[in-house]
Amino acid sequence: MTRARRVVVTGMGCVSSIGTGVEDFTEGVKAGRSGVSEVKAFDSSDFPAHLGGEVQDFDPASIVRVIDVADWGRTAHFAAAAARLAVEDAGIEFDEATRAATGAIIGTTNGEAPSVDTLTQQWLDGGPSTISADVVRKIPAGNIAAAVSVELDLHGETVVIPTACSAANYAIGSAADKIIAGESDVMVAGGADSVNRFTHAGFLSLGAVADGVPRPFDRDRTGIVTAEGGAVLVLEELEHARRRGAHIYAELLGYGLSCDAHHIVHPDAESIAECIRKAHANSGIDAGEVDYVCAHGTGTPTNDITEVTATRLVFGDEHPPMSSIKSMLGHTMGAASGFGAIACCKAIEESFLPPTINLRTVDPAFGDGIDFVGSGARTTEVRVAQNHGFAFGGNNAITIFGAYSDREPVGAGGERR
Repeated sequence: MTRARRVVVTGMGCVSSIGTGVEDFTEGVKAGRSGVSEVKAFDSSDFPAHLGGEVQDFDPASIVRVIDVADWGRTAHFAAAAARLAVEDAGIEFDEATRAATGAIIGTTNGEAPSVDTLTQQWLDGGPSTISADVVRKIPAGNIAAAVSVELDLHGETVVIPTACSAANYAIGSAADKIIAGESDVMVAGGADSVNRFTHAGFLSLGAVADGVPRPFDRDRTGIVTAEGGAVLVLEELEHARRRGAHIYAELLGYGLSCDAHHIVHPDAESIAECIRKAHANSGIDAGEVDYVCAHGTGTPTNDITEVTATRLVFGDEHPPMSSIKSMLGHTMGAASGFGAIACCKAIEESFLPPTINLRTVDPAFGDGIDFVGSGARTTEVRVAQNHGFAFGGNNAITIFGAYSDREPVGAGGERR
């Protein structure tokens, strides 16, 4: 039987409220840095909540080399900048054949919602005759991945996946499938979203926005803080990476997907548990091999208890440490599981557990025996890391990363693809 092509992570790039570039971001995670601040992107005075995870003083022109930033929206800026940083981190030079097959798959929740906000205000101020054609051109969500391909001069599949807050994991899994199928040796994948009035108002209307900083897993948690950024990974077929002497952060062992088909905003624990099991089976691992879970961990009362219920259904009493980097970043929507993927790869490479900040008192409803890493980042070996992404509509996506070995994949359990 022909062995499946293996997929490794050879480059990572990010623009976030706690750091730009993988090293600065990692230092921010280790330090438990908070990127939550007063919203500046729009006037929040009419709202009861005024905090956001904004990337302050973001200048895309200082990072990108090809695209004209005036032609693209803020979310596309995040995606293109993160992708440029990821490719530079990977140290990859595309030849003509590789460039022809390499594509960009980017996830998002609200696309270019800031541009929609701008058009709405123009309409309100002066009517339809005053709306800007230049702003209209920035709105299509497909621009987000297109900006990446234009920036990097890629000619392969260019796709935006709009499965909301699990979208980056969907993108990573889809990109890996292209490599495993032999359609490409290199793919660029991740997610991007922007802070905007529309998203902020929408989550407020659901009663899901925190009355202060985000407190995942805390007894007194009250909701999310909307946030932004871009997180992109370079995925590469193992032998291709070896031939060029690439640095390998981790191996993408596999992923799992499920859809609750249950409720538009209320997650289902059984479906999430099944998604975890699918991810383990696809990755060739047993539950007991997971050393760390990068939780979806939004900080809403409903999400956190549902997520813990789901993980207990899989792990039982042998539950691995689980933390939420949303405690630092806020909820970056379509980029969230992209940031989680980067945190997982760095946790594996540098042997540490990312912390859950703002955690004062663990909710007793979770029961005993789960380490939420609430006292700060901690040094420990991480061989296998599980990255969660859950979204409205019940769209669940989980990616599994493992320590790279030039002999065999980490997993010793089920059948790998």
